Amino acid sequence: MKVRTSCVGLQNLLQRLSFSVRYYSKHNHLQTICLYSKIKPKKCQILDWSGSTCTQRTVPPGSIVPWRFFSCKQEGTKIPSKRKQNTSIITSELSYKNLLKSEQENWNYISARYKAMTKRIKEKLEQLHKYTFSSGSPRIRFGENVYFEENGCIFLSKADDVDEGNVDILFSTEDLGFSDAFIQRIRISPDQIYMAISLKSENSEEATCVIMKLGHSPVVEKVIPNVFSFEWATNDVLYYTSQKNLKCQNVFMTTFTNQKHTKLVYTEQDASNSKTTSEVWLVDCRHPFQLPALVQARTQGVIYHIEHRNDELYILTTYGEPAEYKLMKAPVASGGMENWQLVYALEEKTKLVDLEMFSDHCIMFLKNAGHLYLSVICFVSHSVQSIKLPTWACEFELESHPEHTTSTCYFQLTSPVHPPKRFAYSFKENNLIEQAVQEVPIITNCHTTRLLAKSKDETLVPITVFHNMNSKELHRKPLLVHVYGAYGIDLNMSFKEEKLMLIEEGWILAYCHVRGGGELGLSWHKDGCQHNKLKGLHDLKACITLLHELGFSQPKYTALAAASAGGVLAGALCNADPELIRAMVLQAPFVDVLNTMMKTHLPLTIEEQEEWGNPLADEKCMKYIKSYCPYQNIKTQCYPSVFITAYENDQRIPLTGVLRYVQKLRKAALDHASRTSKKGNWIPNIILDIQANGSHCESSWEDSLNEVARHLAFLNKELEEVCHLQQHMKSCK
Repeated sequence: MKVRTSCVGLQNLLQRLSFSVRYYSKHNHLQTICLYSKIKPKKCQILDWSGSTCTQRTVPPGSIVPWRFFSCKQEGTKIPSKRKQNTSIITSELSYKNLLKSEQENWNYISARYKAMTKRIKEKLEQLHKYTFSSGSPRIRFGENVYFEENGCIFLSKADDVDEGNVDILFSTEDLGFSDAFIQRIRISPDQIYMAISLKSENSEEATCVIMKLGHSPVVEKVIPNVFSFEWATNDVLYYTSQKNLKCQNVFMTTFTNQKHTKLVYTEQDASNSKTTSEVWLVDCRHPFQLPALVQARTQGVIYHIEHRNDELYILTTYGEPAEYKLMKAPVASGGMENWQLVYALEEKTKLVDLEMFSDHCIMFLKNAGHLYLSVICFVSHSVQSIKLPTWACEFELESHPEHTTSTCYFQLTSPVHPPKRFAYSFKENNLIEQAVQEVPIITNCHTTRLLAKSKDETLVPITVFHNMNSKELHRKPLLVHVYGAYGIDLNMSFKEEKLMLIEEGWILAYCHVRGGGELGLSWHKDGCQHNKLKGLHDLKACITLLHELGFSQPKYTALAAASAGGVLAGALCNADPELIRAMVLQAPFVDVLNTMMKTHLPLTIEEQEEWGNPLADEKCMKYIKSYCPYQNIKTQCYPSVFITAYENDQRIPLTGVLRYVQKLRKAALDHASRTSKKGNWIPNIILDIQANGSHCESSWEDSLNEVARHLAFLNKELEEVCHLQQHMKSCK
C-alpha cells in the first residue's frame, strides 16, 4: 500500500498499482493511498515501504518492486502416514540447521583471509562518507521552512539558512529510544503542527509511524506499529495503511482533534495483487470522513494513476495504443475512462520516470537511451519545453513540494560515482540552476560512456560505463558489471561511496540495462519476462562480450554483481558462459526459480506468475523456467569464484534455496577440479556469508558498510590471484 500527495508528484506511480485511494482538498491537493503498491519509494519523499520494498539496497525512482515473501522451511516429502510426515519434517529441519551451522563455521574460518583488506576498505569508505553524506539529504520545502534528515535526526531551517548550519533539531532516533532504527519517511501536516515519521530497523519488514507535535519543544503524540505508508488529509487527520505478512489491505484514518479516534476507512477485497491493473478512489479532504469515490473500475491491462489540478484529474495511464504511459485528463466530476482526453504522449522507447503537478505547470522527468531530461507543460500557454540535464546524470530525486503554488521545482541529480547535486528549475525564468553544494575533495576525472550492444535477436541493449580518464591500458583494468533485469525495475544507478572508491582505484564500472528491467519503458520489461526471460540472459552476454571487444578489461579481470531477482540472470550466465567472468558477488539472490514457483502455498507465488509464468499449469512454462533457472542448470565445469550474502530471516528469498544452490555449485566446481587437476586448473572459491541480522530490504548506510567491504575485499583478492598466477607462470618460463 502506498500513501502520497500530489505535491510529491507521480514519482514511481509509473508502475503497477492495483489499488489506490486519492483524496483532494480545497487547495487542489490530491493525496493517495495505494494498496498492493509495486513501487519503491525515495527516502523522505515517497512513502512506499512494505512487501513492495527493495530488491536492491536502494531501488531507484520509477521502479516496480517485487514482492517476494517465502517460507524458510524446507518441505517434507509427501508421506501418507501423519507420523511419518512429521518425522520427515523434523529430519528436514535438522538437516537445514546442520547445513546452516556448517556454512556459518565455514565462513568464520574463511573470513580471516579478508580481514585486513576489509578493514582498509571500510576506512576508505568511511572517509568518503564524511564528504558525500551531507550533500545527499533530500529536503521538504514548506513556505520559508525546510525540513531534512541527517544521521538519524530531523532538522528545521529557514530556506536561506539551510546551508549555513542554522538549524533546529525536531527529532532524534537516539534521544527518543529508537537507536536501532533509521528514518524512512517524513510527512508534515499542512499547518506544520504535526510531523509523521516512519522508522525501520534492519531486522524487520515492518515500519513504525511516530507522530510528533511540533512547537518550541516537540513531543511524541502517537506511535503506530506495523505501518506501511501514511499521509495527512487535513491539519489533524492522518490516513495510513497497516501491514501484515508483507501485504497491505486496510486503510485507516486517525484524528488529532480534541476527540481523538482511529477508524477503518477501506479494506481491499481483491487479493490478486496484479501488476497489470490498478484502481483509484478519491476522498475529499474538505470532508475527510466521507467514503471514497471510485474513479474507474479495474480494467484488464489498464494501469492508471491520478493527479489533481483545479477541477480536472490528470491521469497517467497505459490506456490506448501503444501500451506505454501517456498523460490524459478528465473532469473531477466525471473521471471515468470514457471521458479521458490525451494531453501528452511519450516518444518511442522513452520512459516517464516521474511527474509533478504545479498550479500552472506539469513537469515530467524522462529517460531516453540512458539520458535524463525534463519536459515542462505550461497549462497557461499550452506549450511544452524540453530541458536537457547534465550528461553524467543517471538518477534523479524530486524534492517534496507540499505547496503546489511554488514557482520553482527542486530536485537532485546523481550517478553511481557522482554524489547528489541539487538543482532548481524556475518556471518563471525557464532555466535550470545548479545549487551550491560542498565539493567532494577528490578529483575523479570520471568519464561516462554509453554503448549499445547487439543481442542475439539484434535488439540493441544500452550499457552505461564509468572509468577514470587517467587510466591507461583499460584492457588490463578490473571490470565490475552490474545487472538486474526483472519486474520492470531500472538498474540502481544512485550514488554509492564504494563505486567512487573503485573508480579512484582504477576499476571500470559497467551497468547493463537488459530486457526485463524498465529502462526503455513497459515494453522493455514485457520483452524480458515469462517466456522471454532468456532474452535478458542473451542481452547480458552481448553486453559483456562487447565490453571486452572494445577493450574494457578482459574475462580474467571481470566480475559480475547482482542482487535479489538479478541473481537469476547472473546465475544463468555463470552456468552458460562461465568463461566470461572471473568472480561474482550476489546479495540475497533468487537462484531457485522453478522450485519456488511450484509452491503455491507460498503467499506470493500466484502473483509472481506475471513475472515468471505458471509451471504447474503449463508444461512448456515449466520446461522454459528449467532451461535458465540457476539451480537447475549447475553442471560439472570450471566456474568463477562466487561470494553470496544471504540473510537468515529473509522473508522474500528463502535461505534454503540459497543453501541448496551453494552446495550444488560447490560440488560441481570441486568435481571439475578433481577431474582436471593434472591440467593445473584452479579451484574457485564458493563462499556463503549468512547474516543473522538484516533483511532483504533497505538498511542504513552503517549497517551495509561491513557487507560492502567484504564484497570488495573478496573481489580484490580474486583478481589479485589472477595477477599472482600470471607472474608465477612468467617466472616459470
